[in-house]
Amino acid sequence: MQKLTIKMIILALSLGLAACSSSDKNNIQKVPDKSAQALFVDARTALDSGLYQKAIHILSAIDSRFPFGPISHQVQLDLIYAYYKSGNAPQGIALSDRFLRLNPDNVNIDYVYYMRALINISTEENLFQDLAGIDRSDRDPTASRDAFKDMQIILTDYPQSKYAADARKRMIGIKSRLARYELSVARFYMKRDAWASAANRGKYIVEYFSPSLEVEQALEVMIECYDKLGLQDLKINAKQVLAANYPNNDFVTK
Repeated sequence: MQKLTIKMIILALSLGLAACSSSDKNNIQKVPDKSAQALFVDARTALDSGLYQKAIHILSAIDSRFPFGPISHQVQLDLIYAYYKSGNAPQGIALSDRFLRLNPDNVNIDYVYYMRALINISTEENLFQDLAGIDRSDRDPTASRDAFKDMQIILTDYPQSKYAADARKRMIGIKSRLARYELSVARFYMKRDAWASAANRGKYIVEYFSPSLEVEQALEVMIECYDKLGLQDLKINAKQVLAANYPNNDFVTK
């Protein structure tokens, strides 16, 4: 019954997405021969209305026809946003990379780093897998690493940015994502009795992803692996750290 319900939800969402896509396509017409400013107004209207494909169509035309105009930078910034909202990650990242390369001193450079991070984060989010309850911790975390780096750049180079507070919060979530990946690798090693490799993964989590919810599990991995390896001093040290931070953990009372 549960599987059927999930399938029905996915089918309904798929039909809804198809309808939205069809609606956007119907709104896209040949871009008229107008001034850059007039077209920009049209693009903004489309963005405000949630017609992201139409906005992309118009903004791309402006970017192509007036590449060095007074609003060219703003056009590209809006285009990055439209790609993000439409789910077109490859184009959004490519345009962000180009903007950062060609306009390193632009006043909105922090926004581009922020948007590129959000686009990378979006590639990790899969609604259908979440609905089905599929564990994705073992997936390649490259996009999360790239997002983390961009958020870190904002905090380091642009601490006064209006995106800094959100970047800091999102970095905590990304830490958990990366730590979960390391845990999945550690458990993979443990199943194959590669205790030293697993212990090193646990140690890596403790050193580089604190604070995160996965640190407690990483310490458990270290204790179990050091026990298998006969490294009692390291086991005792890991257990002391676990006891100091998670006194109610079952490993502490063993």
